[in-house]
Amino acid sequence: MLVLQLLSVFGYGIMAYQDIRDREVSWVLFPLLGICLALSYGLQVGISVFTFSVMVNLILITCVVLLLWGITKFILKKPFLDVSFGLGDMLFLYVFALGFPTMTFVFLLVGSLLFSLAAFFLMKFLLQTKTVPLAGLMGLFLMAFILLALIPGTPSLYAY
Repeated sequence: MLVLQLLSVFGYGIMAYQDIRDREVSWVLFPLLGICLALSYGLQVGISVFTFSVMVNLILITCVVLLLWGITKFILKKPFLDVSFGLGDMLFLYVFALGFPTMTFVFLLVGSLLFSLAAFFLMKFLLQTKTVPLAGLMGLFLMAFILLALIPGTPSLYAY
């Protein structure tokens, strides 16, 4: 279990580095990270709880992506993929949905989005960056939370 969580942290780290540096992430990381997250969570709770939680998480992400697509297409009148939202960001959200119970997932999703917003404003001010490395910033946030959860005595991320 610890090995899978450390592999996840390593995957988040590589993803964050690639996305923040080049605004692109190697596609191989997505299935590898998805497998590590799914196994970490699935081995903790069992197949029935895992399946139900992951289905709910995937439905939530699909609703968010569809909402973003609708706003981008009909209100902002811009192309969605690779202009307003990157394919890597979308894949990251779906991979992220495989790794946690629904309530933990929602809290981590909202927290990572708020962290990404704050980090982007800081990057925009200090580095004059114009695009948001969303998958990378969310990966940094999740990397920190998984590492914090490994400290003895801290609550489990997999409690539901």
